[in-house]
Amino acid sequence: MSGLEPLDLARVQFAFTVSFHIIFPAITIGLASFLAVLEGLWLKTGKELYRDLYHFWLKIFAVNFGMGVVSGLVMSYQFGTNWSVFSEFAGSVTGPLLAYEVLTAFFLEAGFLGVMLFGWNRVGPGLHFFATLMVAIGTLISTFWILASNSWMHTPQGHEIVDGRIIPVDWLAVIFNPSFPYRLLHMATAAFLATAFFVGASAAWHLLRGNDNPAIRKMLSMAMWMALLVAPVQMLIGDFHGLNTLKYQPAKIAAIEGHWDNSSGGPTPLILFGMPDMQSEQTRYTVEIPYLGSLILRHSLSEPIPALKDFPPEDRPYSPLVFWSFRLMVGLGLVMIACGVWSALLRRKGALYSSRPFLHVLQWMGPSGVLAILAGWFTTEVGRQPWVVYGVMRTSEAVSKHGVAQMSLTLVLFVLIYFVVFGIGLVYMLHLVRKGPVLSEGREVSIGGPGHLRTPARPLSAADENIRAEQKDQLSERN
Repeated sequence: MSGLEPLDLARVQFAFTVSFHIIFPAITIGLASFLAVLEGLWLKTGKELYRDLYHFWLKIFAVNFGMGVVSGLVMSYQFGTNWSVFSEFAGSVTGPLLAYEVLTAFFLEAGFLGVMLFGWNRVGPGLHFFATLMVAIGTLISTFWILASNSWMHTPQGHEIVDGRIIPVDWLAVIFNPSFPYRLLHMATAAFLATAFFVGASAAWHLLRGNDNPAIRKMLSMAMWMALLVAPVQMLIGDFHGLNTLKYQPAKIAAIEGHWDNSSGGPTPLILFGMPDMQSEQTRYTVEIPYLGSLILRHSLSEPIPALKDFPPEDRPYSPLVFWSFRLMVGLGLVMIACGVWSALLRRKGALYSSRPFLHVLQWMGPSGVLAILAGWFTTEVGRQPWVVYGVMRTSEAVSKHGVAQMSLTLVLFVLIYFVVFGIGLVYMLHLVRKGPVLSEGREVSIGGPGHLRTPARPLSAADENIRAEQKDQLSERN
């Protein structure tokens, strides 16, 4: 590819694959917990509504989980193919952390996933609920280890460099590095929000088309309660994360703010919009709020924040991308908070399910959580540059020695294969969403256990769930 070096192509390839991958784990984390809540409510209340919603979202979860596993395997291989120098240098830290993720989370999820997907009519309701809980917990444990590994690359602790390789000397310091708690909470909460708006948009889509039933209403209600309660908490977590980043990665903060010069010595304004220019070392066409940058990041009206000119040019992140990706993330977060508040006002008026302007907005907000996650990861990872292990190893030192032709060919193949394979998966998942939940409407449906119909559930099928019940009725008539 003209004008790009192997390093550039390796970075583009990794960014492409990880961006595709993160969509699926984010929804998997949220849906797994959502399914656990639905099944728990069904067991507690006995209302068929929750069971119907469980079966509906279980099929979507299964498709999403499968695509997440497949896309995640590619990420692991890329450490060896495109970033072999990094793997040799830091593999003694990242390797065990990823292995712990497999041993504690992936095995847990895989072990109970079969019961969760196919055991509804084969095991009792208590055991099935336990399996759902284990899968939900497994997704959170997986998040724990992945974020521990990635956070260590941002704020490395607990290691020594011996003979040109990193050697861990304190695993607690490695795992619970300074940025890890904030990044773990930020990512987990983002996954719940992304799922809430995915579920809420699905309900809004059906209501706008006249498919108004108790299951659809319950989906919307639960999603909007999540948005109302969690979106403000996410903004608070983000504030703490920003303060942590200011302490350990000040160049990233300067790039996010588009702030270049502290020679005046005064407080730093908040630049709402502008065009950072790396060549001229300034941000053009700025729209600013005086003092607010210092107030947010320093909690002071006089103390300035770091400026990009405080760092050598070779140590500065690429501000234009970081500047705008951060604003996209924050902007979407503010809209999520507004949607949560709007839903609360409509709920008080009894118009939550009938306000077409609100439903139209919510429908378009369906991908907002995923977009915010992608923007946040771009801010985090591009803002870490030019380091792959911050302050320890540069990205340019970590790449494998491949040629431009090799990297170009594999990048093109990745793009083509991903859009075909995962494009089909996404289309099918959206097809399941359009089908909507099927209400049992008082029909007796097996809840599993000895003596019950032992036909396994089919999570990847879009067929009507009532088929199983009709088959049971036919068997009873023959007998």
